[in-house]
Amino acid sequence: MRIMTYAEALREAMRNELKKDPRVFIMGEDVGRFGGCFGVTGNLVEEFGEDRVRDTPISEEAIAGAAIGAAATGMRPVAEIMFIDFVTVAMDQLVNQAAKMRYMFGGNISLPMVVRLPEGGGIQAAAQHSQCLEAWLTHVPGIKVVYPSEPKDALGLLISSIRDDNPVAFIEHKMLYSVKGEVPDENEPIPLGLAEVKRPGKNATVIATGYMVAKALKAADQLAKEGIEIEVVDPRTLFPLDKDTIYGSIKKTHKAVIVTEEAKRGGWGGELAAQIAEEIFDYLDAQIVRIGALNTPIPFAKNLEDYVIPSEVDIINQVKSIL
Repeated sequence: MRIMTYAEALREAMRNELKKDPRVFIMGEDVGRFGGCFGVTGNLVEEFGEDRVRDTPISEEAIAGAAIGAAATGMRPVAEIMFIDFVTVAMDQLVNQAAKMRYMFGGNISLPMVVRLPEGGGIQAAAQHSQCLEAWLTHVPGIKVVYPSEPKDALGLLISSIRDDNPVAFIEHKMLYSVKGEVPDENEPIPLGLAEVKRPGKNATVIATGYMVAKALKAADQLAKEGIEIEVVDPRTLFPLDKDTIYGSIKKTHKAVIVTEEAKRGGWGGELAAQIAEEIFDYLDAQIVRIGALNTPIPFAKNLEDYVIPSEVDIINQVKSIL
């Protein structure tokens, strides 16, 4: 095993695919000489040149549109939208073109493109640079949505996403970029649509995404001191969704707590809660609990930002509320 940061793991995945497949290229604002807004693309431009690591104009609509055109004509672009907040500018391209082209062409073309989307709060980037918008993307048929929570998953899932023949929205939480973890020595893909139990337990299932996985694991450590063992499940891909692993855990613990950083109202967590209620209601011994950010723009002030975003204490209290 190697030790890598989350950002290094993403870069290693892109380097791996750039070497293996000449159709792969990277594009986005400042991804070249600057190395990416968060340093993720690093020195890849020096290794592969400006034709394959391309700086673009400041236009998210152009980035998405060019990636779609490239993918439709045989390339495999990895496009970065600097903050997921700015995907709003590119939604027509992603929702009305990328998500629908393969279907409308009767499967006669593929659209192998990845859109990397840094998201989330915690760095005091304020209301226009801190949102979690995964629910918008999972709502649209035709887009796969991936959300790794640790370096090994970032590496393996990005490799699989680049090799996939469909559009993939690849979400990266900004607070994870500096997090270190073990990564296999060999750069192997992790299949999309495969959840992972990050910590086994018996008293309640906590399904967490992105940076909330780390908070759920910290909450689990605290609860264990009181004799409460929670099982932490990371979906890893929001669509396709591994219901077998998630439902299997709930059938064992009979309780479900869903933790996401997105605004709770209208979030992906609500969709998951609905599916659990519709499909395995009889296995539940308590109401499904959802934990999300407060329904307000993310504040700049650190104390207010911390108040709005879910914490380990929130998870602990909500788990106790259903035991």
